[in-house]
Amino acid sequence: MPETLMSIKDFSVLYDVETPVEAVKHVSLELKRGEILGLAGESGCGKTTLAYGVQRLLKPPAVITSGSVHFHDAGGEVIDVNALDAEAMRVFRWDKISMVFQGAMNALNPVATIGAQLDDVFRIHRPGMTKAQRRAECADLLEIVAVGKDRLRSYPHELSGGMRQRVMIAMALALRPQLMVMDEPTTALDVLVQREILRQISELRHEFGFSVVFITHDLPLLLEISDRIAVMRSGEIVELSGARELWEHPRHDYTRTLLASFPRLTGEKGVLQR
Repeated sequence: MPETLMSIKDFSVLYDVETPVEAVKHVSLELKRGEILGLAGESGCGKTTLAYGVQRLLKPPAVITSGSVHFHDAGGEVIDVNALDAEAMRVFRWDKISMVFQGAMNALNPVATIGAQLDDVFRIHRPGMTKAQRRAECADLLEIVAVGKDRLRSYPHELSGGMRQRVMIAMALALRPQLMVMDEPTTALDVLVQREILRQISELRHEFGFSVVFITHDLPLLLEISDRIAVMRSGEIVELSGARELWEHPRHDYTRTLLASFPRLTGEKGVLQR
């Protein structure tokens, strides 16, 4: 049985606006070391709020109203994420957990080279590294994500959408975190590039041993790449099971509706669920 990497218990987030919105409601979830956990659900169900919340990235009017988050470090230490001060949290986010944000393909600084933006990660978080060491690490990262070190001097506009997304994945991998959270990482990419990115994520996971939380509304995609899938609706986890089990024996009506909402390429025509 794989060991636990992160445990979330009774986690709730409220948007404290004129009419308060409970975006995440008493979510409890365990992430296993080395697994890909898919987080599925329609837009607005609380997927991204949950991911931001456990990393303490939320800003007002979002308020964490309950819950605990514990990270089980590979060295044996159990880190209470809610108890970390601002500086410790800044280090934790890069060393232990990283995130590829929604719309990350367009998140690169348009007036800085790819090499300079990768170098910033090491310059800030690994101050003991020399310039030559940083440059070598940046080159290695681009090779790992199949962009090529010759792109270190390129600007974002000189790269395709898929290459920019790979650079963002390289940044997330820079400090070899134990967990990578990916929020809709293949949005706006064509089907062939999506396939390449997904294959690479799977290969990198096997090579480096990190866990992945993959957030998307695309349930068929998650069925293909995930070890387990958590289905979220209206701020709650309504079903959690292995990908194959969820496909063959969905237990919740909402999960069955999600599965039925995607047209099949083979078989008889049916009524598309909305």
